[in-house]
Amino acid sequence: SGKVAVTEEMKVKLLEALEKFNPEAPLTMLFDYVRIRFPTLDIGHIIKDILQLNIQYMIHEDFGHYSYTEHYYIGDIFVYTSPDEEKGVLLELKGKGCRQFESYLLAQERSWYDFLMDALVDGGVMKRLDLAINDHTGMLDIPELTEKCRNEECVSVFRSFKSYASGELVKHEEQDKAGMGYTLYIGSLKSEVYFCVYEKSYEQYIKLGIPIEEAPIKNRFEIRLKNERAYYAVRDLLTYYDAERTAFSIINRYVRFVDKEADKKRS
Repeated sequence: SGKVAVTEEMKVKLLEALEKFNPEAPLTMLFDYVRIRFPTLDIGHIIKDILQLNIQYMIHEDFGHYSYTEHYYIGDIFVYTSPDEEKGVLLELKGKGCRQFESYLLAQERSWYDFLMDALVDGGVMKRLDLAINDHTGMLDIPELTEKCRNEECVSVFRSFKSYASGELVKHEEQDKAGMGYTLYIGSLKSEVYFCVYEKSYEQYIKLGIPIEEAPIKNRFEIRLKNERAYYAVRDLLTYYDAERTAFSIINRYVRFVDKEADKKRS
């Protein structure tokens, strides 16, 4: 039929050829959300030894989220605590927080892998981890992917998918719901793993006024992992030290988009 299986060696060569560190690369990957709970009430230890930040430069507030009673923050890096030993200390880095923390890691001559290893060794419990793949050239055509889901050209272990146009009510749980443009969710938002694909260019237009055609990032594919799924992803990251490998292995495990053959029934 003219189809040839690609060997692992060839896959490696092809991946290397993509020059993943090339700023012109069509796809780039980053950590986009990190939430870790530490089984300790010693917030000073977490800030000093795990984050390697100076608590003196952080702002303290007598309230918190997730039923924590107080928190420290610097920029968008938040550390919550509570007198309740079961809650311990909670670190939360959303998108901006991850970008800011990367600057600190750079100054500390540490990597995300070093930080995650330090966190796990200290008893940290992964609560959430989001890996985001930025599409710089428009490779991810979201309306087309949605159509494939509708046409049963999406082979997935997930039972559900939802697609929303910009401004629809269904994105009520998203922080940036007004600026996400056309959005496709694959999997249940209540499960420990699901994917969210949306038009980043539309978000940048709404937030920053950047014309859609000039936006550096066209689309974004987010892998959202909670609890045990987040832990297994971190374990994979710390085994292979290759975030791209971890991200794409998760995607390939859960979903594939195919072209339906007209005279062939789906098996």
